[in-house]
Order: sequence, then structure tokens, then C-alpha cells
Amino acid sequence: MKTRALAFFLAALIAIGAAGYAGYRVGHSMTSPPVALPAAALGRPAHATDTATGRTVLYWHDPMVPGQRFDKPGKSPFMDMPLVPVYADEGSDGGKVTIDPRIQQNLGIRIAAVTRGSLASRIEVIGNVAYNERELAVVQARANGYVEKLYVRATLDPVRKGQALAELYVPDWVAAQEDFLTARRLAVQESSGLDLIDAARQRMRLAGMSDAQIRLVETSGKVQQRLVIAAPVSGVVAELDARVGMTVASGAPLFRINGLDTVWVYAEVPEDAAARVRPGNTVEVRTSALPGMVFKGRVSTVLPDVNPVTRTVKARIELANPGQRLVPGMFASVDFSPEVRRDVLLVPSEAVIQTGKRSVVIVAQADGRFVPVDIETGGESRGQTEILKGLESGQKVVVSGQFLIDSEASLRGASLRMGNESKPAGNAAATHHGSGKVEAIDKDEITISHGPIASLQWGAMTMSFKLPAGGLPQGIKAGVIVDFEIRPVPDGEFEIVSIAKASGGKP
Repeated sequence: MKTRALAFFLAALIAIGAAGYAGYRVGHSMTSPPVALPAAALGRPAHATDTATGRTVLYWHDPMVPGQRFDKPGKSPFMDMPLVPVYADEGSDGGKVTIDPRIQQNLGIRIAAVTRGSLASRIEVIGNVAYNERELAVVQARANGYVEKLYVRATLDPVRKGQALAELYVPDWVAAQEDFLTARRLAVQESSGLDLIDAARQRMRLAGMSDAQIRLVETSGKVQQRLVIAAPVSGVVAELDARVGMTVASGAPLFRINGLDTVWVYAEVPEDAAARVRPGNTVEVRTSALPGMVFKGRVSTVLPDVNPVTRTVKARIELANPGQRLVPGMFASVDFSPEVRRDVLLVPSEAVIQTGKRSVVIVAQADGRFVPVDIETGGESRGQTEILKGLESGQKVVVSGQFLIDSEASLRGASLRMGNESKPAGNAAATHHGSGKVEAIDKDEITISHGPIASLQWGAMTMSFKLPAGGLPQGIKAGVIVDFEIRPVPDGEFEIVSIAKASGGKP
């Protein structure tokens, strides 16, 4: 009986031990951290299948450290987050990104079609109103005299054509008038002397009197001691140099009058658009002071001068000014008539991502896939941009949320390029330091379980390295703790540069 009981007891112990060992193996396999793939294995299919989607998994990675790949799912050694699978059906497409339709809606992604249409390349610039210098009139003193009365006393006073501006007393004019009246009386008494009258009239003209002033003397038959100076045009007094009581010399300017029946508008055209603005182009001018009013005119001159500060060219536009509502100094919005180009490819301007060196759009494909495409753009007007190269009519482009997709595509493309490179980025001769335990030594390789290697962004893992050309030093064998230096080699693997026992048996 004792022998049979002892046999049952030993069998029970063996069964318990076997079950415990099996549980340990299962638990160890479930809790062991994922092993990072060595450089030589980057890009090789892992032949794993996602049970939820049935898709083949190439590898797992941490999106924050895309250059490091792992052979199975688990927790990232870099971040407190699970590793993300990369599938075989999306790994070969470079920067292509797949987004679930529900996620697209949450991100607010909007899509528009590439269409053909007409593009009106209009130019809208800012200008300012100025006097039309062709309507400028200058009133001067025609002889030496004195200002005895002044009817306009301030600049910018409005005047009408023929309105009295000032009264002058000119002694030379008084003498010339007396000679003329005397010659006319003698001609009447003697029934002759027409030549004498013509000579006296010519002396008044030479003294500086106008034809209107001469006619006044003839019709009145009296000497006009003070003669009135009238405005030759309607407008405003831009300059006033006359004052009551002052002495004026012959040729001295008294008034400067600017007409307002027409005005000029100087439009500041950007230098790169100046070639499209030519004399004769029709324009529309609007001002905030006169809402709803549109003034139409034509470009009279494009001034041959570039402002060195604003890099703009001035286009001079002449406008009729009914009611003199446009006042010099006003700001105006100038809209040059557009040049219409037909049958061009158009996309919404908000769909174009300008990176400085290139222009990119995100093209939407079937099954929620998006891919960035380089394009060449032309003109832009009213929210539409012309596409010269890179797209075809009917394609779909993203007009909202494309920056998020472009960032993910750039990250995905960079990750794949790192995996496909035969050499690691950077200096091929650079070495990296590590410490670990020798697990096995073969003919050409040594397997080491090492800790993290920060310069390569590697976590702790077990991997094999090529032996150095001179072989291993004495004393390096399985189970030894070592410090080592590695460097990349052309076939995508790493070889040992130097290796030695760790001091004190600790790395």
C-alpha cells in the first residue's frame, strides 16, 4: 500500500510541474516585449495576419519613432502607447494614406472635383485720386501793379469760370487807356486816324491787358483804373500767392487753379502684374466714400518707374468726374478688366498647399485613400487656381483637412524610405556603443542581448552582428558581459568594430 501511495504522489508532482512549466511558457510568450527588427530585416514581410481585418501585417512601429520597427504587437518602448501595425497592402505606396470614412467626417475633410472652365485673371489694386494736371491753369500778373481787392482769400476755395478773383491797379494800363481814348476822339473829330487807334490798341495789348479788358475800355469810353482778373477755368484754388495791398511784378504767379471736371487715378500695380496692364485697358473704379457708384475709364499711361519700396508700377487712369464727387487724395479700388482664358483645369485655391519650393494637392482615391501629388499652378482668380501640370479633369482633391493628411503622408513616406535604404542615414563610418550579454557565437556572427542604443534609437533586444575582420579577442564566449562598438555595412547589417569584457562583469 505504501508503495502504491508513493507512486500516486510522485505522478501528481510530475503533472503539477508539467502544468506549471507550460503555464510559464505561455505567460512568458504573452508578456515578453516585442523585439526590434535589425537593419537587414527592415522591409521584410512578417507574414503575420491581423485577425480582425484579415490583412497581412508587415511590421509594427511607434508613429512617434517611425524608423524603429518591431516583429510583433505590444507596448512601445519609447512611448506609453501600443505599437501600430503597418499592412502589406499599404506599405508599397509611399506616402499614400488610408482614412476610415467615419474619421474623415470627424476631421471635416471636404472634397472637390478638378474641372475645366474659364479663368478671368483680373487685377484688383489700390489707387488714389489726384488732380488732372492737364486742366491746370495759372493766373499771372501781366504788368507791374498793386492788388487793391481780393475776392478769393483761401486755398481750395471753389471757383467758376469767369468769376472775379482780384482787382489790380496798374499804372501802365491807365496810361495806355488814356492814349487809346485820346486817339479815338481825334479820329472822330478829323474823320481819320484809324491807324492811330490801332496803334493805341496795340500798346494796351503790349502793356498786358487782355482782349476782354480792351473791349471794356472801348465800350465804356472811360479809363478803367482798376481791372478785374477773372478765373479762366472752373475748379479749386490750389495755390494763392496774392494778398491785398501787395505789389506785384510782371510775370508773378497770383493763382493756381485746378479743374475737377476730370481727375486722374494712380493705381499701384504689382511689378509681376505690370506686363498685363497696357494703355487703353478699361477699368472700374470704386471708392468707400461713394458706395454703390462705379466710375469707368481707361488706362492713359503706365509710368516707366518702379517704386523701390513697394515694388509697384503706377498706372494713370483718367476719369470723368460728374458733380465733382471724386476729390484728390481719396483712396480707390481699381479693377482692371480681366483677361479671360477658356478651357483650363481649375481647382479651389484652398486645396493647394504651398510649401515654398513646390505646390501640392491631396488627391482622394477609392476606399478612403489619399495620396499627395505635386502640381504646377498658373493664374488664380475668384478662389480658383489654374493647374498646368499634375492633375486631370474629374479627379477629386481635398479642400479641407489636407494639412493633416499631408503631414501623415510625409511621415509615412519618410518611414518607408528609411526601411528601403540600403544604408542608414548619416555618416556610414559612424560607430555606435552598446553593452550586453553574449548569447552565442557562430562562424561569422555573434549574438548579443544588449540594452538600448540611443544613437540608433534602438530599444533592448537580442540580435546578431558580423564578427570583426580580425576575429574575437580571447575570453569572449557565451555568457560573458561585454561592451562593444558597431558600425553599419553596405548589406544593411552591422558588424563589430571592437568588443571587450565589461569591467567588473557589469556593462
